[in-house]
Amino acid sequence: MLSTPPSEGKASLEGSEAHHLRTVLRAEPGCAVELIDGSGRVWRAIVSEVSDREVKLSSVELLETSLNRSRARLGLIQSLCKADRLEWILEKCTELGVDDIYLLNAARSVIRIPEERLSTKMDRWQKIILSSVKQSQRSTVPVLRPPSSLSSLYQHLPPCLKLLLSENEHDFSLKSAIRPATWHHAVFCVGPEGGWTAQEHLELRQSGFQPVTLGPQILRTETAAVVVAAILKYEHDNLPDK
Repeated sequence: MLSTPPSEGKASLEGSEAHHLRTVLRAEPGCAVELIDGSGRVWRAIVSEVSDREVKLSSVELLETSLNRSRARLGLIQSLCKADRLEWILEKCTELGVDDIYLLNAARSVIRIPEERLSTKMDRWQKIILSSVKQSQRSTVPVLRPPSSLSSLYQHLPPCLKLLLSENEHDFSLKSAIRPATWHHAVFCVGPEGGWTAQEHLELRQSGFQPVTLGPQILRTETAAVVVAAILKYEHDNLPDK
């Protein structure tokens, strides 16, 4: 991924990006590669020189830009859960096109991250996301926000379709919430392994979240996150053109 845009048809990669291209992808002079900057632009380039410090690129050509592409923006509010499950969620939701990931310190979250370890954790999660971006060949990088409380989280949410996955809701389905609407931005909220407390459920409803059910089965937190991300992507991609 490029940290600075190409100039005069040339670019270079250093650090971890150069290492990945050199040792993982085994790029050699003459190889064609694709580059992204994380905001939606994609370039094709030719590797011109490989060294221990950097990879130099030439014939850099802009292929596409999705900066102004009309598509759904998807946000996930994910309650903190066990480390392996959270990392799986980050990886798979990145593959599915989720744009914003808000981590939540829910009352029943089974883990708590000490302040002194948060920076290390965020670095690891960002690397997982970036690796998934490369694997899935998407041109944008999801925005990951550090764990916060519900009251702090609301300040970052723009007007959008707000969905609360709730095991207490039995009548109003996810399908009912998304099928009639011509929406272009949705945020869905997934609880921790132990579920939402009554207070959290009330607070989310008062903040405009619509409780929805996925059916009679109770899904694991990581299953629910991926299922809903996939459904929202599918439904929006199939909305009738206006």
